[in-house]
Amino acid sequence: MRKALPKRGTFLSVCLFALTVAASATNANSFTVKQTTILDKKAVYATVQSTDSLSARVRTSGTVTELNVTEGSYVKAGETIAMVRDPKLSLQIEALDAQISASERQVANLKTEKERAQQLFDRGSTTKAKLDTANTQFDVAESNLEANKAQKAVVVRQMEEGAVLAPQAGRVLEVPITVGAVVMTGESVATIAKDNYILRLSLPERHAQFLKKGDPIELADRGVECNGSCNQTGEIVKVYPEISDGRVLADATVAGLGDYFVGERIQVRVGAGSRKAYLVPTDLVFTRSGIDFVRVKGTDGKPTEVAVQIGLPYKEDGKDMIEILTGLSAGDELIQP
Repeated sequence: MRKALPKRGTFLSVCLFALTVAASATNANSFTVKQTTILDKKAVYATVQSTDSLSARVRTSGTVTELNVTEGSYVKAGETIAMVRDPKLSLQIEALDAQISASERQVANLKTEKERAQQLFDRGSTTKAKLDTANTQFDVAESNLEANKAQKAVVVRQMEEGAVLAPQAGRVLEVPITVGAVVMTGESVATIAKDNYILRLSLPERHAQFLKKGDPIELADRGVECNGSCNQTGEIVKVYPEISDGRVLADATVAGLGDYFVGERIQVRVGAGSRKAYLVPTDLVFTRSGIDFVRVKGTDGKPTEVAVQIGLPYKEDGKDMIEILTGLSAGDELIQP
């Protein structure tokens, strides 16, 4: 049997519906170019620095007999990193031990004399003057014994001060001595950088007006230039008020700098004011033979491929956008390639 053909009005309704759907799909895949204000970013090199670097210094003169650290070692606050010995202190302790032993015998002897004098005085066989003399000699001997013990404690303390302690926790940057070296009081044994690194930025003077505390920065991966692939972020915590040699300094904090070398240079991007630019979705730009193109809807409705020069990628309302430097103007309608 022959199928019945649809009525003329029904056929026209179906066609109009199909054209409406196609037009909606075209509008959904189109983008009108317009100027927008973006934050201009400048790529500069920053240097990893420690917030504090302190020297572990010798407290007493002598010879280095132990050295427990080397460049790159991690130390804790108060940890013994070196030992300094003075051979003369050991001889002094031996001499003081002999003096203490002699003083102890003298005290024991005078104590016996004092007790005998007291017994004689109690029986009336001696005078008060002799008893007082015995008591005085005993007191003097005890004082000499205490003085010798105190002097020995001072020397023992000096020997204990031969231990060179880490003034803070961190990484050892420099060890200028070796075992066997003769050092004087106050001489540095090691330089310790606090394990709290910051980035030191040095920018041209013209960018000083744009820097302020709290501004974000973008950090490239280690050994990679910051060409749109800055995966880490940080924050400026200090802007130095003095401009030296035409440059302004600023410090920024970034998490995870503990594995970097002090003095290592890393590329970062910082804000350098704002400007007008054209941003388009990245999926509307395609490359052919090394040249970037977009499809522009002409006045006749037909698409035309236009060569463009692209800039850095940006994020706008969570969408991936890219800057168009040349090739487009405001009002151009782009369609999906």
